[in-house]
Amino acid sequence: MNTQQLFAERIGGASFGASPQIYKFQKIKLARAEAKKTHPNVELLDFGVGEPDGMAPPVIREALKRAVDRPENRGYADNGIPEFRAAAADYMKKFFGVADLDPDTEINHSIGSKPALAMLPLCFINPDDAALVTVPGYPVLATHTRYLGGDVVEVPLLRENGFYPDLDRIAPAALKRAKLFYVNYPNNPTGAAPSEEFFDRLIHFADRHNILIVQDAAYATLVYDRAPLSILSRPGGKETAVELHSMSKSYNMTGWRLGFVAGSRRVIRAYAETKDNIDSGQFKAIQRAACAGIADKSLSDGIRKHYRLRLEKMAQALCSVGFDARMPGGTFYLYAPAPTRAGKTVFATAEESARHLIANKLVSTAPWDDAGRFLRFSATFESAGDSDDDRVIGELARRLRSADLGWE
Repeated sequence: MNTQQLFAERIGGASFGASPQIYKFQKIKLARAEAKKTHPNVELLDFGVGEPDGMAPPVIREALKRAVDRPENRGYADNGIPEFRAAAADYMKKFFGVADLDPDTEINHSIGSKPALAMLPLCFINPDDAALVTVPGYPVLATHTRYLGGDVVEVPLLRENGFYPDLDRIAPAALKRAKLFYVNYPNNPTGAAPSEEFFDRLIHFADRHNILIVQDAAYATLVYDRAPLSILSRPGGKETAVELHSMSKSYNMTGWRLGFVAGSRRVIRAYAETKDNIDSGQFKAIQRAACAGIADKSLSDGIRKHYRLRLEKMAQALCSVGFDARMPGGTFYLYAPAPTRAGKTVFATAEESARHLIANKLVSTAPWDDAGRFLRFSATFESAGDSDDDRVIGELARRLRSADLGWE
């Protein structure tokens, strides 16, 4: 049997697996492994990982321990338990002032944000439809539109525009075919946080062109010097947008895989029907555990303060060695222009500079070349505890200073 001839064209068809091209993050992963092998006695400073460094809050972990022993939690969850939907509605009210969500019809859980982002195109995209997707960004935002035969229109996020999309520069022809507009604020990787003015302009734009906004709010509580903001709190937001929230970043629950989608009941119904044909819901015990802490601002505030302190120290350290590193409005990332050279070595891309830093200084970052050349430094680096953070950040500055970096 020749299974190679059976693969779908959406993943490469008969050529699946034959391309020598390697995704950039896989290249970085391989470079890290090689650097550790070559320098086994040198600490690798990993500022490229985007996963929280801490455990979920104790109250949530203890609630899980109790819930796993309850027989009523053993079965299928399907489209979620009402207790989690109610807790999610309480979270939206306390954190963002969104008080008018019906937990039974305008909220539905997801096994993390990633599956929900993937399922929404199934509700809307036909062949030759289009989705607007901001770049740089999470690749999953675009993948499933392409799988369904739709077109992805990339909307660049430029520093000179505050890393917001320039809505006036989107081609009219693309707007006629577009059904979805994927945005992500606070933004990964740029760190830009949403403003009321931006969300209002986006809502007006979507209403005028009859496009549904899909706002990935995975970092919604990780904002600095401003209050958390939901697009659903703005006039017309619930009519033009759905918002995806996640327990992963706000509560250090990445591996728990739990989030929810909120918005207009018609969209939530379509998502729920699609989801019902794909999964059987997240383990009820995890949903019940999340109920113990999701609406407790003190828990997420403690996590936010942890990252803020690290980000401030990282920004100062990076600036001291020549980077134009600015404290972000949100997330746990610093996004800075990539160096164009190290000594006499010239880099054509941010990816080249990232691979050079791994190989020569054992400093790992995440490179982005989609809309300018940038490196993303994550505040989720490993240390021996808060008291060890200064040592790690100081070592980062020392290694980068000795790298003889330059910017053109």
